[in-house]
Amino acid sequence: MSAPLPRLEEPAQRELLALARRTLERYLASGQKPDYTPALEEIETPAAAFVTLRNGGELRGCIGHLASDRPLFRTVAECVISAAVDDRRFRPVTHDELGEIDIEISVLTPFRRVAGPEEIEIGRHGLLLSRSGRRGLLLPQVAVEHGWDRETFLGQTCRKAGLPTDAWRDSTTVIEVFGAQVFSDRKLG
Repeated sequence: MSAPLPRLEEPAQRELLALARRTLERYLASGQKPDYTPALEEIETPAAAFVTLRNGGELRGCIGHLASDRPLFRTVAECVISAAVDDRRFRPVTHDELGEIDIEISVLTPFRRVAGPEEIEIGRHGLLLSRSGRRGLLLPQVAVEHGWDRETFLGQTCRKAGLPTDAWRDSTTVIEVFGAQVFSDRKLG
């Protein structure tokens, strides 16, 4: 990943959330993505991000892009569509649900490999765990939302990767941490 993106100020957060909602509305209505020219240069910086969709507090989709290889606004536009229609854990979001959908964006900091689990801080770090061609990622807020301790967080990330829940103890398993700036239309209003 490239240099860390500076923290986004509220106007940039609002612009990204509005872009995500317009993109989702247009795509669900017509299958088309809207053309978009950012008003703020800040959201043109390349960044990795995830978009999480909830309906009534229940998860409806969560998809992200781990590389900082495209402008943040494009990453968000692509991820909101994928979260709505490509997350295999859920049926696709429908146009009728739009009024109930909350959008949350997580802009990721660079990944950093850790030597051991003692370096992981619940509430501050997300996890990317990989071994034998399998990868699992959980955002920093997931451990907090579920009340997990460090070992449970590691085990659940292993599970997400399709590995045994104790795979994090294996020396061939790579554990990386990252931070995220998280904001949502529910919280910004």
